[in-house]
Amino acid sequence: MVKIDLITGFLGAGKTTFLKKYAAYLMEKGKQIGILENDFGAVNVDMMLLQDMMGDQCDLEMIAGGCDADCHRRRFKTKLIAMGMCGYDRVLMEPSGIYDVDEFFDVLREEPLDRWYQIGSVITIVDANLEETLSEEAEYLLAAQLSSAGLIVLSKTKGVSAERIGQTIAHLNCALARFGCKRTLEEKEIVCKDWETFTDEDDLKVEQAGYVLGDYQKLWFEKERTFTSLYFMNVRMETEKLRETVKNLMKDKACGNVFRIKGFMWTGDDTWVELNATQKNITIQPIEKGQEVFIVIGEDLVEEKIAEYWETGKEQD
Repeated sequence: MVKIDLITGFLGAGKTTFLKKYAAYLMEKGKQIGILENDFGAVNVDMMLLQDMMGDQCDLEMIAGGCDADCHRRRFKTKLIAMGMCGYDRVLMEPSGIYDVDEFFDVLREEPLDRWYQIGSVITIVDANLEETLSEEAEYLLAAQLSSAGLIVLSKTKGVSAERIGQTIAHLNCALARFGCKRTLEEKEIVCKDWETFTDEDDLKVEQAGYVLGDYQKLWFEKERTFTSLYFMNVRMETEKLRETVKNLMKDKACGNVFRIKGFMWTGDDTWVELNATQKNITIQPIEKGQEVFIVIGEDLVEEKIAEYWETGKEQD
């Protein structure tokens, strides 16, 4: 049977960065792997960020978003059936930050997947400096991801105090309790370490983490109406102007509650930059190849107001 790992985490937690490091570890062990990207929107930016992983030992596949829940479930099952015939040792699935983890377990119980796949590790990535105040829906999604995780890996730990990390862990346990999960995270279930210093022992802990079937109270809300993603094409401006525009956009509540902005911008002379922005951090760095699109993800987004920022940035360039 093919082992399949699920790497969850709220928007901007660092799932893709972690997946690249974990995949590299598996390939160094001689494993043949398939990576399944399952983004919320119809355009999958993270697939672009993983292009350099492709090779003799690694294939990339994608489930397109932008469809209803039943359609998405069918696409997920169909893709796993196809990947089950490819001879992988391990499949790594990275879903959207607002993915309902119940779908993962439910689909893998269906025929023929129940005979082809064995659930390996369920890993939840959490920002060590997690926002203290989240909406009810965001808290629920966080709790749902934590409830089944065999291991919680804290990200962006550099410069974060032990006190602040303790507050983040307390927040996670409060989220679990809030939605009726009796689980309390133990120290051995949490990795709090700079990923650049991971040893083979740390990677092995991830590989062997397993999962937990934790119960929690299901919250019935229409996430399609709450969480949205908007796409803006062909935005071009000076890099520093881009940083300023994104910073102001994310602070402006008239735009909605913006969780994350990610994508690519062409800067001329066949050069590109990658943008990855959360409320706490904005990263802009060169990348070999991109696609002229920015994706804004959040709650109750106001498209017209967000579009004004991109237009203003271009006018002042």
